[in-house]
Amino acid sequence: MTIRNLFTLFFISWLGLSCQAQNTQSINFKQTRIIWDTWGVPHIYAKNDQDLFMAMGWAHMHNHGNLILKMYGKSRGKAAEYWGMRYLHNDKLIHSLQFPQLAKRWQKKQHPTQKKHIEAFVKGMNKYAQAHPNHFDKKYKVVLPVTTNDIHLHLMYVVFTRFVGGSELGRVQKWADKGSNAYAIAPSRSASKNAMLVQNPHLPWSNEFLFHEMHLISPRHNTYGVNLVGLPGIAIGFNQHLGWSHTDNTIDNADTYELELKDGGYVMDGAVKPFVKTRTTIRIKTKEGKFQRKTIDLLASEHGPVVKMSKRRALAIKMAGTNAPNMALQWWKMATAKNLRQFEKALKMQQIPFWNVMYADKKGNIFYLFNGRVPVRSKGDWVFWNNVVKGNTTATLWHKIHAYKEMPQVKNPPQGWLQNANDPPWSVTFPPLLIPKNYPPYMAPIRMGFRPQRSARMLAEDTSITFDELVAYKHSTRSELADRILDDLFAAIDQHGNALSQEAKKVLQNWNRHLDNDSKGAYLFYAWASKMGFWRSKMYKTPWNAAQPRTTPDGLAQPKKAVKMLNAVATYLKQKHGKLTVAWGKMHRLKYGKYNLPANGSAGGIGVFRVAWEGYTDKQGINYVGGGDSWVGVIEFGKTVKAKVLLSYGNSTQKTSKHYGDQLPLFSKKKLRNAWFYPQDVFKHKVREEVFD
Repeated sequence: MTIRNLFTLFFISWLGLSCQAQNTQSINFKQTRIIWDTWGVPHIYAKNDQDLFMAMGWAHMHNHGNLILKMYGKSRGKAAEYWGMRYLHNDKLIHSLQFPQLAKRWQKKQHPTQKKHIEAFVKGMNKYAQAHPNHFDKKYKVVLPVTTNDIHLHLMYVVFTRFVGGSELGRVQKWADKGSNAYAIAPSRSASKNAMLVQNPHLPWSNEFLFHEMHLISPRHNTYGVNLVGLPGIAIGFNQHLGWSHTDNTIDNADTYELELKDGGYVMDGAVKPFVKTRTTIRIKTKEGKFQRKTIDLLASEHGPVVKMSKRRALAIKMAGTNAPNMALQWWKMATAKNLRQFEKALKMQQIPFWNVMYADKKGNIFYLFNGRVPVRSKGDWVFWNNVVKGNTTATLWHKIHAYKEMPQVKNPPQGWLQNANDPPWSVTFPPLLIPKNYPPYMAPIRMGFRPQRSARMLAEDTSITFDELVAYKHSTRSELADRILDDLFAAIDQHGNALSQEAKKVLQNWNRHLDNDSKGAYLFYAWASKMGFWRSKMYKTPWNAAQPRTTPDGLAQPKKAVKMLNAVATYLKQKHGKLTVAWGKMHRLKYGKYNLPANGSAGGIGVFRVAWEGYTDKQGINYVGGGDSWVGVIEFGKTVKAKVLLSYGNSTQKTSKHYGDQLPLFSKKKLRNAWFYPQDVFKHKVREEVFD
């Protein structure tokens, strides 16, 4: 690869383009090139998919080289060999789940098109590593070269240990309210009469949960969006015709089975079945730089790999999707679809085992799918399958998944809007169109938390939504819990309070119920609600019920306790800060790289749509955001595509990059930036260009 200053050449060629050029037909695709913009976003131009994916691999390595090698080392199950004993637990998990063997099967069974894409992606990563050896920390270079197997292994690691089987394995970080928001607005509800979409995944701001922003352009495609770092293609994005987003859904497609051990095997239907046994050796690097070897036995039952063993019992895990090797191909077909029919054709592949899909397009269609590979089960409800299941009978062993047409979905609802904030599918719009009794009882739970209630309220109360209003809703920090419960708290203070609680009451009465940088009263309320345990149903006089999904829970079950807890929080604030009116942004901060800024938003459990949950708290009691709003896209599909976006933590994790955290000031100000989607905008904001000879 060579880097050239082609300003004059490209000025002449681009001058020939109409400033209204909205397609890729006039662009010269003879050479593959990457135009880097002022936010570190790669705009990749190539004549075919293989060249796109090759340059994509190059761009991933440029922005996230060290992180990618670290993650791939862990996904290989060789992190202990590379970096020492503290990674042994990780490596044992990878081998216990038998991912290396599964990756080999995926390599053989994957679609030829996906195979070419992955090969090109890996080629680009390795070319970058060869061209820029000093870009990487010495300790991570041991992972090079990257292989196509690494892509499969990393996809398995992320999808199966963090999402599909995350709760079963206990591997998902205990981040508050990990999930997402998404909106789709139909022309009937849109002030401009154009369909609109909000993309807003909430993930931790570290490691395998980080997104990479890209723009991919070829004679056939013009697609913009993000994927998780180290994975090829675009998983959440838009093109000139349509857009889509994902949210974590309330799906149960992984089960833990308890096996009864007997005579070296396990009991199934009264008979003893033998385990399938293999053995592997893990190398462990010592502090002295030498290597130890640890041999582990790998066991599998009919249910799946054994992940825990005692003298009399064993736990085996069965996950849907391990026989679906073409996830990356499905995302690519979604990203390059030109209409709803083509997009649904991609969804019907059912290769992606998890995540809701929210969709809008230029023709005015909006669509929601409770996506995933849901097992067909013979009995039990959602609660039953969310617990450990007895594995001594074939009656609980599933083999098939529900067909696409059997999954909850809504297309072009008369209400004109769709929302999901990690709630079950039943509340995707109001009045409800999806009725739980029409689906198996294990399909999804029946519930609606405060954040989904806030989400639905904003859309239901606005019959003509503008683009700017949609951006404002995305940034809303108003607490549904505060709106619901403060009148009850005030009444309790009047009945059971003292001078301190009355002072706290005045602060809360003057508070506007938002959690913005300068909100005074927000921290007092949040600390009180946390001390009360706002996530517990026993806090409320009236628990949540399906008959009143958007107005329950309500009331305080223990008014005296509520006042006592408020006094305790008020006393702490007085002692620590000398006042009750501590600004939210002083106690809730954005700290990433060189940045330390006031944060807005909070954990979504208190009914705030703008999610920014605390990752850790320092000795001064200051909370630092550890995750939440990651990628934000607000898109309007008119004659041209209008898109405002933000990648909260920036588009690079390389510590020397100026894009490490550079979008946090916008986050702190509740601002988005323009997505430069059309050629004239890309060229106008070009910083440098790389051309492949």
